[in-house]
Amino acid sequence: MMFLPAVASNVSPIHHALLAPIGENMPSTYTFSIYSHRCGVRAFIHDASFKIIAAAMTGVGAEDDIPLCERKTVTDFCYLLDKSKQLFNGLRDLPQYGHKQWQSYFGRTFDVYTKLWKFQQQHRQVLDNRYGLKRWQIGEVASKIGQLYYHYYLRTSETSYLNEAFSFYSAIRQRSYYHQVNKEDRPELVVKKLRYYARYIVVCLLLNKMDLVKVLVKELSEEIEDYTTRFNTEDQLEWNLVLQEVAAFVEADPLMILNDDNVVVVISNRLQEGGVPPLEQGMVVGQLTLADALIVGNCNNQVKFSELTIDMFRMLQALEREPVNLATQSSKPGTLVREDSYTLPVTLYEPNEKPAKRENPHKYLLYKPTFSQLYTFLSASFKELPANSVLLVYLSATGVFPAGRSECEGPYDFGGVLTNTNRDVVNGEMVQKRNQAQKEMHCLHPGDLFPFTRKPLFIIVDSSNSTAYKNFSNLFGQPLVCLLSPTVYPKSMQDQCQRGSLFTLFLYNPLMGFLSVCGLSSMRYGLWEKAQELLRKFFHDIGHMITSSRVIDQAYLQFYGDEFLRLLMIRFVFCCTTLRLHKHFQEAGSFPESYPPLPKQEMVESSLLQKHVLELAAMLDVQNLFSDGMLDNY
Repeated sequence: MMFLPAVASNVSPIHHALLAPIGENMPSTYTFSIYSHRCGVRAFIHDASFKIIAAAMTGVGAEDDIPLCERKTVTDFCYLLDKSKQLFNGLRDLPQYGHKQWQSYFGRTFDVYTKLWKFQQQHRQVLDNRYGLKRWQIGEVASKIGQLYYHYYLRTSETSYLNEAFSFYSAIRQRSYYHQVNKEDRPELVVKKLRYYARYIVVCLLLNKMDLVKVLVKELSEEIEDYTTRFNTEDQLEWNLVLQEVAAFVEADPLMILNDDNVVVVISNRLQEGGVPPLEQGMVVGQLTLADALIVGNCNNQVKFSELTIDMFRMLQALEREPVNLATQSSKPGTLVREDSYTLPVTLYEPNEKPAKRENPHKYLLYKPTFSQLYTFLSASFKELPANSVLLVYLSATGVFPAGRSECEGPYDFGGVLTNTNRDVVNGEMVQKRNQAQKEMHCLHPGDLFPFTRKPLFIIVDSSNSTAYKNFSNLFGQPLVCLLSPTVYPKSMQDQCQRGSLFTLFLYNPLMGFLSVCGLSSMRYGLWEKAQELLRKFFHDIGHMITSSRVIDQAYLQFYGDEFLRLLMIRFVFCCTTLRLHKHFQEAGSFPESYPPLPKQEMVESSLLQKHVLELAAMLDVQNLFSDGMLDNY
């Protein structure tokens, strides 16, 4: 999984850096520790020649008094530092897309950092006395290792590596590695600390450690206040914006689940064991596997943290399994060495050590991509898609509508979703449409996806013009499904759009989506569990309907064999049935649609499924919001 950097001109360098891939070109003032600042001969990552190593030791000019073995220790340490810097910075040259080209390079980088981490643990006293090694410099090592694990997660979507990143980021805070930074009159060191906090918060968000996120945000706020008070900096507003973004991100969930002590219970929304209706004996379904997913976010004014909108965040979790700790399942766990009050491994868990479960689908996270960027990543995923595999394209973007009605309605006559315009420049000027006969160029039209239907394609469109994608043609006979969001929402729902789309919320957490349309903002955990039990029965019945239907398009059955796609289709049917019965959803564009269409009478308007919706409404005491009969204004 890779993040594509924002291209909007109003995105600050700090925001650009928080979730940008290793190696993105960023202004030197705001470069992360992966582009380490030069901080003198005692800097942790330095560019000095080995000829001045002695000058970095305690007591300048006292090289002759230093035992040879200790001098060799410092020399070896400096070599590992230099090598680790070269490999780390070399990650910027790796391609952003593709699965294989970068793995060997990551392996070499992990290997060097394993040696570096083990070396500084074994020779800490000599390095303290002769090199002048400071605690913040050790923290830089741990921070870079955390970044390696995090970026390996981005490359592979393997959630287990998030736990490894968390271990190192947590150790930095537990051991107060950056504590002394605030006592030094060097703003660039304080910025390292602030960026460490930002990265740590990102990992905690992805691991749903919301209580810790709130603590870290409070600490980051205090650090920013101290930083801006001590130094006359130009980035104060940018750091304050970081705080505002993450605070809005944490508060985006529309529901609080409370236990008996009124403590908020955090619910994981990744795929867990038993979380999807199993395949029953006799079911005839396809053997396709979801291998790649492009998650695109380009909604105006939606809550985001750096380059991750709330819709993108929810969809990426809906396409991942619950993470497990590599240390508990690896075939060759590294020797653990206790230091201070926290434990970290001597030997890092390298990328070739796969978790036992099947891998998550590989993902690209594309925030406000241009058309050319989006097409490049689509082409790369299409090219490398394995046999019997599926490419998923999720589009959460502002709708683009046609300027006028065309005489012949083809795949470029209905508009589509917005792509970014900032880099589509000709001779320094933005290209504008010349007349209404020309199509919008900064738009992903349905016809733009036609070439990729040569392989199994699963499309989800969450947009005000999602219905443009129901005008699809399956030209090549491969499995093809489009799940399309409503285009119109009740006024009471429109006010919530900044906190994420209702349609994506249903696909991410269907019960939370149901409660949202009912206007419920909190509930007891015991009631939540009872409602989830009813949903499991509901989903079982939907699955049985899909697999037993004689009129459903075969594409749904081809995709049903994959657990992720199975769950998305089932949740989609649940969303359709719920909104069709809800009294506030009355307009023609208020309901989700699909291509190929699902059978109305025996599925989305099934009396059995409607009965389940009303049972759930009664359990939650909101049955007055739902009709008790079939809707006619479909």
